[in-house]
Amino acid sequence: MPTEALTLSGIDVLYADSHVLHGVSLTLRAGRVLALLGRNGAGKTTCMHAIVGFLPPRGGEIRLFGEAISRLSPEAISHKGVGFVPQGRRVFASLTVRENLLVAEQSQGATRAWTLDRVLELFPSLQERQLQHAGSLSGGEQQMLAIGRALMGNPRVLLMDEPSEGLAPLIVAEVGRTIARLKEAGQSILLVEQNVRLAFDLADDVVLLNTGRVAFAGTVDQVRDDQAMITQHLGVF
Repeated sequence: MPTEALTLSGIDVLYADSHVLHGVSLTLRAGRVLALLGRNGAGKTTCMHAIVGFLPPRGGEIRLFGEAISRLSPEAISHKGVGFVPQGRRVFASLTVRENLLVAEQSQGATRAWTLDRVLELFPSLQERQLQHAGSLSGGEQQMLAIGRALMGNPRVLLMDEPSEGLAPLIVAEVGRTIARLKEAGQSILLVEQNVRLAFDLADDVVLLNTGRVAFAGTVDQVRDDQAMITQHLGVF
């Protein structure tokens, strides 16, 4: 099996009349966490949407474990094994917790590591609220549900777009622990995250986007202590 779980090669994406991504290339290694970072408007979510098929690229290629997926529909990409936790959670408010999870259930070939019971074991608070409508959950519980829903698809690669956004510090820490457990289990994760400290704690590798172009690609250790690079491209610390 290829050591590259997900590769983007020279991806160009246009949105309406705007050229948003310019030749973006990155590699997510199997079983690792790659943090995709940048200021607001840098193109991070657009990159995620290109991978899952919402905004098909006008140029370049996307491969999942060596297989080209950039010309497939979102449904086909999902069935190939790309899971997506969208920004803002977007749970089905009128469905129960249990229904939200079951509606996303699928296996990947013979692999069915994530079952309803295992997801509920990972998130005990959801176990207690299985019959509760998702719209009545707290923000943190909805985020856990969004992650659990993506896992029910048994993804080979998991995309997470701003999983800590709008959450209290204690819940952010819980989200971080959950991502760390998924990493320990061998899940390949592409993480978009404005909480740079959280991203650095979880990631093995980092790609910095600046106005739709890759400004840096390397290991966390290479960028963590580079104050000038962090300030230039992230404006934090």
